Amino acid sequence: MVTMDVQPVVVAVSFDGGHRFSKPVVNEITLLAGLGVAGDAHAGVTVKHRSRVAANPTQPNLRQVHLIHGELHDELRAQGFAVDPGQLGENVTTRGLDLLALPRGTLLRLGPHAVVEVTGLRNPCQQINTFRPGVLKAVLDKDEAGNLVRKAGIMSIVLDGGPVRAGDLITVELPALPHLPLDRV
Repeated sequence: MVTMDVQPVVVAVSFDGGHRFSKPVVNEITLLAGLGVAGDAHAGVTVKHRSRVAANPTQPNLRQVHLIHGELHDELRAQGFAVDPGQLGENVTTRGLDLLALPRGTLLRLGPHAVVEVTGLRNPCQQINTFRPGVLKAVLDKDEAGNLVRKAGIMSIVLDGGPVRAGDLITVELPALPHLPLDRV
């Protein structure tokens, strides 16, 4: 169950035209329907992440927009890792929304126009340790049953484009039941 004690909000937006791990924070990004973030290296109809392109370049791009909850940054800072918005490669940093608890197919309205559909979990890779040694282990956990928990954010596709900026409110629309849990994409 997804519950919100406060109105979820966008706290930062980021993009990078190159295939670098971190993305610089900017004042505004523009989401393009069916493509992703305008000017971002990962925008496109088919996969753009290098490992996925190497495996099959014709796969649909289910990773057009990467979102991370700012609470993860807080958790990492508490463990001694200095992490700011955009540094883990996310396009949108949020606050007040348990992104990892959302079911697949959830719609997130980011600001007045943009809408993304949640496709799955980000599967953190070794590049995180290149950024900050030890962070990969910190963004992976185990639940009570011993199952792997990926905490490095969620991926989505753009349904409706538009500008997104820090301070924009986030509206959540859950899909019809039964809810499907997120898996890595």
